[in-house]
Amino acid sequence: MYITITAQKLGGDYSQSSVDFVAYLEKENQGLEQDDVEHFFNQYGDEIEAKEVVKEIDGNTAKLKKKEPKFYSITINPSQSELRNLQNNSEDLKRYTRALMTDYAKSFNREINGKPITVDNIKYFAKIEHQRKFKGTDRQIRENQPFATKILQLKQAIRKIEQGQLEGDTKQMKSYILKLEADAPHQQNGKRIVQGMKKEGNQSHIHIIVSRKDTSNSVSLSPGSKYKASEVMMNGKLVKRGFDRDAFFTKAESTFDKTFGYKRNYVASYKSKKDFIKNPKLYFTTLLGLPTSEKAVAFKMLSKSGVPMASIPTSQVQLALKTIRYLKRGVEVAIKSSSIGI
Repeated sequence: MYITITAQKLGGDYSQSSVDFVAYLEKENQGLEQDDVEHFFNQYGDEIEAKEVVKEIDGNTAKLKKKEPKFYSITINPSQSELRNLQNNSEDLKRYTRALMTDYAKSFNREINGKPITVDNIKYFAKIEHQRKFKGTDRQIRENQPFATKILQLKQAIRKIEQGQLEGDTKQMKSYILKLEADAPHQQNGKRIVQGMKKEGNQSHIHIIVSRKDTSNSVSLSPGSKYKASEVMMNGKLVKRGFDRDAFFTKAESTFDKTFGYKRNYVASYKSKKDFIKNPKLYFTTLLGLPTSEKAVAFKMLSKSGVPMASIPTSQVQLALKTIRYLKRGVEVAIKSSSIGI
């Protein structure tokens, strides 16, 4: 499960209105029969028209300054393993979205009229999408790039030869292009993966557009707040503030697991990501301590995600040695930077 929370872009691609973003979310519906169209939905309604979404989001911005985001975008990207656990992609993901937004509301350290925030205070609209395209930041595109660059250079040279601007053997160049196409490390259906190519398999995911203001258009609710949970004096009153992203991400994961009876492997958990960043030794110690079958699945998942398996310790002895090497490198860097003296 990969979740992102992003503030509305001001300037550049998106205007002060939500109209462009909503239109972007409608892209998959173009050319589809009415029965195949995925509509917007929220906590209590289905088949909501795009124009209604724009009207509701744009009309819920009271007292927000010009440079303040009017809405936030939440994207939920279930893994292939998680998607395989669903019975009906669209309906199951709708059910999950509604449970997720209940968790979202509870993650605010705020009160409205003396009561904690609930999902009834959140104005949002969501949409299920079933396609994804490869982007320039994807590992497959990055690792195929040297081949793509060489192919482009050869094609440009062939064009110049055919136009009489350069001399060379175009037949040999075209043969080499075919070899480069076949040798590129990442292929899909026998073709080199390129930017913009649709990803195969189940690619269902969720886009949510959520208003910065509550449903009464009077209270600002920012999931981008730098405050996790605190209190501050405002106009002589003690006011709660903050949004706990860590709690939200943790709850979002556990809600999915409980809703669909999903058995999550350690390396696919939010906790493992935190462990790896904050305490790599704890991460590897936990990984090595998993039951044999679960550990095998974990190593397979890491390998598929592109992690160099040679860098992963497979025993407590290797873990100790690699930890020592890691600490040694840290000391060497510190000496060179004169941050310590030995």
